[in-house]
Amino acid sequence: MANRRASITDLAKTLGLSPSTISRALSDHDDVSEATKARVRQLAEELHYQPNQLAAALRRGRSNTLGVLVPHITGHFFPQVVHGIATEAAKLGYNVMICQSNEDARQEQKNIDLLMNSQVEGILVSLANTTQSFGHFEAVRQQNIPLVFFDRAVEDFSGSNVSAVVIDDYQGAYQVVTHLIEQGCTRIAHFSGPLHLSIHKNRHQGYRDALTAHGLPVDEELIVFCEMNQKGGTQAMRQLLKLSQRPDAVFSSNDLAAIGAIQAVKSARLRVPRDVAVVGFSNEMFTLLTEPMLSSVDQRCEQMGKTAVQLLQKMLKGGPNRQTPPKPIVLKPKLLVRESSQKR
Repeated sequence: MANRRASITDLAKTLGLSPSTISRALSDHDDVSEATKARVRQLAEELHYQPNQLAAALRRGRSNTLGVLVPHITGHFFPQVVHGIATEAAKLGYNVMICQSNEDARQEQKNIDLLMNSQVEGILVSLANTTQSFGHFEAVRQQNIPLVFFDRAVEDFSGSNVSAVVIDDYQGAYQVVTHLIEQGCTRIAHFSGPLHLSIHKNRHQGYRDALTAHGLPVDEELIVFCEMNQKGGTQAMRQLLKLSQRPDAVFSSNDLAAIGAIQAVKSARLRVPRDVAVVGFSNEMFTLLTEPMLSSVDQRCEQMGKTAVQLLQKMLKGGPNRQTPPKPIVLKPKLLVRESSQKR
């Protein structure tokens, strides 16, 4: 037993009792004498016995565990969402099992299989940015396991056991562009991620519609699809600075790419925001540490996590015979104006 976990069978053999007696003793059943319970508990402690929670869950028909799948746990946003999930889950009596896809669609599929095999009672997931087919989520839907998407959701994927918690990405982007126009900007560039992800699609559309609503043209050469990281933002900004008419502002679909833009502007011996104003999206912690401090859209990440668990709990209470899912919840974004975009 030195190289493996002690089992109920091991305890039973050592004490000369049946496995069922060991199980009842550990569960403090009345039909087992106190003397026997004491012997069982003492040996369990000596052998560092730990009950098989998965087996117990199968016997009970429930695991009290929620599965959580995020694209990554770096930065500020997803760790804070997970913190909100874990806090609310504990409050409601659930454990959480956390996986990350590393923005890899195949890993995401494997993680979904793992969570389903682990008998989780519900799954909360934010899509990997490479996911474009959804068969693994169809398997979750077919097994009637409650499924709540957060932040990155699958559009037009519905069912009685499917819902979502998202920020109003469109409105957040619209607010950003309106703010930049109010600062006197007229050539506003946009860094976007892949449009098959709803977050980038909606932010992109909010950008376009805000320009149109304020009488400004949508200039396709000012829209750059790039990697949503610091390097991607730097490369995109360098590309824009080569234009005969450079932009006077940049709206980036996330904060990391916005930081890359600021670095490129400074390297070109231009000033932020006087020459080029910059706004990001997510309100990462580092936005307060940049020079100048970065304007950004707050996504209410911890609240998103808590709300996702509450929504999942509502679905669980409805049981397997629920006819309609709870409506998706759309949180309101908040633009936080800081030095990087204040031209006036």
